[in-house]
Amino acid sequence: MPIRIPRSLPAYHTLSEENVFVMTDDRADHQDIRPIHIGMVNLMPTTVDTEIQLLRLLSNSPLQVDITFLRMGSHESRNAPPGHLEKFYIGCERILRDRSRFDGLIITGAPVETLDFEQVDYWDELAAVIDYSQANVFSTLHICWGAQAGLYRRYGVPKKSLDKKLFGIFPHRINDRHSPLFRGFDDEFLAPQSRHTASDREAVAGNPRLTIHSETPETGVFIASARDFREIYVTGHLEYDPLTLDREYRRDIAKGLAITVPRNYYPNDDTSKPPVVRWRAHAHLFFNNWLNYVYQETPYDLRALS
Repeated sequence: MPIRIPRSLPAYHTLSEENVFVMTDDRADHQDIRPIHIGMVNLMPTTVDTEIQLLRLLSNSPLQVDITFLRMGSHESRNAPPGHLEKFYIGCERILRDRSRFDGLIITGAPVETLDFEQVDYWDELAAVIDYSQANVFSTLHICWGAQAGLYRRYGVPKKSLDKKLFGIFPHRINDRHSPLFRGFDDEFLAPQSRHTASDREAVAGNPRLTIHSETPETGVFIASARDFREIYVTGHLEYDPLTLDREYRRDIAKGLAITVPRNYYPNDDTSKPPVVRWRAHAHLFFNNWLNYVYQETPYDLRALS
């Protein structure tokens, strides 16, 4: 089964050309089934690219997934195509006001990690969404800075600056193979990382309500959870497409910023050669496992959430 998105969404044409199964609203309305309702708080400046990356992964499931795109009303985006947010997104203040409920919620990363959380112009609004998700969302998936923000808001976990940007493709291992999120995973898997900061590992490990599922000495905590996976924190970017790190690298080079070649990405670190994609299968598997967990465990009637 597909994800359900409007035909006019730019991601629809991209995903259709990739032979990804997407369904338009008119077709979905004729199906008498209970879809999974997923909200997506998209904080990334690459608005459309992030939509495509996450929708591509959410489509790899036998379930019908209805997507609601959410934006910060307290922040003015300068990077989204003109009119895009107004046409396809609703403000988070609306779901807070209406106490809307979702089977799952995704909170993406954001290019604000070097700021203190309270310095981010939309922090109060995002903090309200994180608080709201506690009782109105069955499972919330936090990604990169979104993970740092969730850990800080809920558990006071501080973040710390890294000596240099963690940038590239890194091997990770699983602490608990019985976790429903890691069904079918290999002993070691690769995942993209792109960040200047990290959540404090000792603060995460020292909190009995948090469980670390994957970590390495080089990347720190990669995946953690709380409340039996009602909260999931992923500090990297499994959703990245083949050229995302390449675009970030060349963008920083063009700006004259100090940036190293992404680790384990270009063949022999030769930036003239196309990168080799080695994380796609586990990215699909992770998101499929998350959707399956949500489908199996969430109440049929979302009013029963607590």
